[in-house]
This record gives sequence, structure tokens and C-alpha cells, in this order.
Amino acid sequence: MDREIINGLYKSLDDKKAEDIKVIEISNLSEIADYFVIATANNIHQMEALLDAVEEYMYKAGINVKSIEGHSKDRSNWILMDYGDIIIHLFDSEAREFYNLEHLWKGGICLDIEP
Repeated sequence: MDREIINGLYKSLDDKKAEDIKVIEISNLSEIADYFVIATANNIHQMEALLDAVEEYMYKAGINVKSIEGHSKDRSNWILMDYGDIIIHLFDSEAREFYNLEHLWKGGICLDIEP
């Protein structure tokens, strides 16, 4: 996956004030994806804004979603968006702390991306 796509995805989340955005390259650990993008939303409305921003950016980039699990309208505290090589996890702060994906995938490479 092109690094430009990852940078643009990061920017789209940052523009909507997502917190603690992490991009972890997991291609060396798993065949399910090349990257995990993890971000935190402060409330249900921001979760919806982040979801919309990702969908819009990826659509414009020509990348189709394979599936979306969870939805902020259902009061979900975790939304997973599967774009094949990129899997995006949007959490509220409690769910992010509970699932601690950064620790689970600590063998991955945490990319340093500036907004």
C-alpha cells in the first residue's frame, strides 16, 4: 500500500481531531493486513465524524471498503473498518485501553507520521 494513502488517512483523522492516532505496520507479523490505523474519539458524535472522514477519504482514493463492524449510531465503542491492506480501528477511550491493540501488535513497526 502506498505510503501516500496512509499519510492522507492519518491527515483525515487528524483533521477531525482524533486523538492518539497510531499507524502500525503489521505486514511482518500477519497476512490479514499491512497496516493497522488506531484512533480515539472523545464522544459518539466525533466517532461518527471520524467514520465519515475515513469513508470519504478512502472513496476518493479509490479504495473500497470490504466491511465495517460496529457503528456509532448503535452506540458502539469500537468501529472496525476493513480496507484489505489497511484496517482502521476507531475507539472510545475506555475500549481502546481495554483492548490495547498497540500492545497486542507490539512486534509491528509503529510509523512516525506528522499531521
